[in-house]
Amino acid sequence: MLDRDGFRPNVGIILLNHKNQVFWGKRIRTHSWQFPQGGIDRGETPEQAMFRELHEEVGLHPQHVSVIARTRDWLRYEVPDRYIRRDARGHYKGQKQIWYLLRLTGHDWDLNLRATNHPEFDAWRWNDYWVPLDVVVEFKRAVYQMALTELSRYLPRLEQRNRYLRGYIHGSKTADLSPEALLADGVHPLHIMPAGMELPPGASFDPDPQALLKR
Repeated sequence: MLDRDGFRPNVGIILLNHKNQVFWGKRIRTHSWQFPQGGIDRGETPEQAMFRELHEEVGLHPQHVSVIARTRDWLRYEVPDRYIRRDARGHYKGQKQIWYLLRLTGHDWDLNLRATNHPEFDAWRWNDYWVPLDVVVEFKRAVYQMALTELSRYLPRLEQRNRYLRGYIHGSKTADLSPEALLADGVHPLHIMPAGMELPPGASFDPDPQALLKR
C-alpha cells in the first residue's frame, strides 16, 4: 500500500524502560541496530499497526506498555535503489512513518524476540536515549534524529532516589535492621541487596519477599 508519492505508511517504536533507556535491537543476521518498526496494513490505524508490530517484533502486548506520545506528522525516508526489489523500482520510493514513544510497564522478561516465526531481531539491549546513529543503516539516520528530537520533550521525569535508601545500600546500616525497622524509616526491604551479592550489568534485584521477612 503506497501513497501517491511512492511512500509506504509505516510505524516506528521507541520503547523506554524506567531509566528512560530505549530498546535497541540488532537486525537478524546483520551488524545494524534499530528500533522496532513495520508497515501499516490496509484498514489499520497507525496505533493498531504499532501494537501489532510491538507484539510481532518484541513479543509485547498492550498491557505491557503505556503510550506516552507520537509524532505529529509523517516522517519520511527514501530507500536507495540497491535495497529495492526490481519489481518495485520506479514506483516504490521509501517509507513515511508515525513514531510512538512507549513506556514499558511490564518486565524485561516479557520481551520475546521469537514471538513469531519471522523474527526481526536476534539480540537486544537497553541503550541511552540518544542512540549511536552510526550503527543505523545510513538512509534511516535522519528520520531517527527527527523522531528522537521531537519525542524527547515527552520523556518522563526520572524519580530521584531517596537519600536514606542510598545510605542503606552503600553503607552498613542495614546489617542490624529488621524489615519492620526499614519500613519505619521509609525504606522497603525489597530494595536491599544481601551483602556480598553481585549482579551483572543491567540486572535487577528481585528477591523472594518471604525470605527477606525471615531475616
